[in-house]
Amino acid sequence: MATTKVEEFKASRTDWKRYLWVLGLLIPAGPLLAGFRWAEHETTLVLWQGPFMIFALGAMLDFVVGEDRHNPRESEVSALSEDPYYRWILYAFVPLMFASYIWGGWMIANVDLTLMGMLGVSVSVGVVCGIGINVAHELGHKNRFLERTLAKLTLSTMAYGHFIVEHNRGHHVRVATPEDPASSRYGESFYRFWPRTVVGSFRSAWELERERLQRAGRSVWHTDNVILQCLAMSAVLFAGMIAAFGPVVVPYLAIVAVIGFSLLEVVNYLEHYGLLRQKRENGRYEPCRPEHSWNSNHLVSNVFLYNLQRHSDHHANPTRWYPALRHFEEAPQLPSGYAGMVPLALIPPLWRMVMDPKVKAHYGGDLSRANLDPRVRDRILAEQQEDQG
Repeated sequence: MATTKVEEFKASRTDWKRYLWVLGLLIPAGPLLAGFRWAEHETTLVLWQGPFMIFALGAMLDFVVGEDRHNPRESEVSALSEDPYYRWILYAFVPLMFASYIWGGWMIANVDLTLMGMLGVSVSVGVVCGIGINVAHELGHKNRFLERTLAKLTLSTMAYGHFIVEHNRGHHVRVATPEDPASSRYGESFYRFWPRTVVGSFRSAWELERERLQRAGRSVWHTDNVILQCLAMSAVLFAGMIAAFGPVVVPYLAIVAVIGFSLLEVVNYLEHYGLLRQKRENGRYEPCRPEHSWNSNHLVSNVFLYNLQRHSDHHANPTRWYPALRHFEEAPQLPSGYAGMVPLALIPPLWRMVMDPKVKAHYGGDLSRANLDPRVRDRILAEQQEDQG
């Protein structure tokens, strides 16, 4: 116990944001708070306040508050990793998220809402669950049974449990290569990326599990299949919600799931857009380095997303806890935090206007070194030659 107290003391001296991380719990609590306000005012607009607060207000605060480039020293990483305070913040996120999820089902089934009201509830809870995938992502990289179970439970709300397989054993191996379904390509809109990554990630995860179980002499349909375990959790959850609230919640469950995993995929889209690990003479890709991930030090988004935007260090140290993740000067930087970049990614002309020049600058104008969408590769390279000519 004494060692824990020492680590807690060291962490409190190291992390000036120590008590800011708790603010992230406002995200899963948001729909519940909106429910109290709705009970008082019965205004449909209140039910939409979650997405507005997260994206509109979040983007504005990122701009006003600015960046934090402070890095913990390597000698301080152990203290930050060992302090249970940081774990418990993530643990607390999960029951709060489920409370909002169940509240949403109750509202749909028991309150006479307008269509816009029902959509507001569904979208708001879907955004919460989508951000919850970030918590599942953090916990899913850890080895403790509790943490991996909480990650699976979080993903069960969206029937997206295969993410824990594909992300850890697929994406982290193939990141920033054409073979990775979760790495977006220069010239590829989010709407072309979405079906490629949704279908490709599931296929990849299933193949990875099949290979793992085959090595152990088991069938892919064995109960040890992590994807089947997660799908079973989702089936039990959905059946429980329908039994409790009736078939009227089926559209709610579907909207929450699609909004949730789509929010994950739009974040995947912006994290590696156009970035490519080069192939060596032996045909293998160079190791993943900081320059293969888009990063952001915008303080507000990083606090609410538990430093997800320091993505390069996460790829270098997948099991490192979020308060210990570092900024790298050589990593390409996004012009805003994710709160502003996610809406931008949903408007392809604006996205390309902002991000394509950044990719070009990152590669010194040589787009042949970028991860290009093969459907527009020839046109892009021809335009580059014309510009250089």
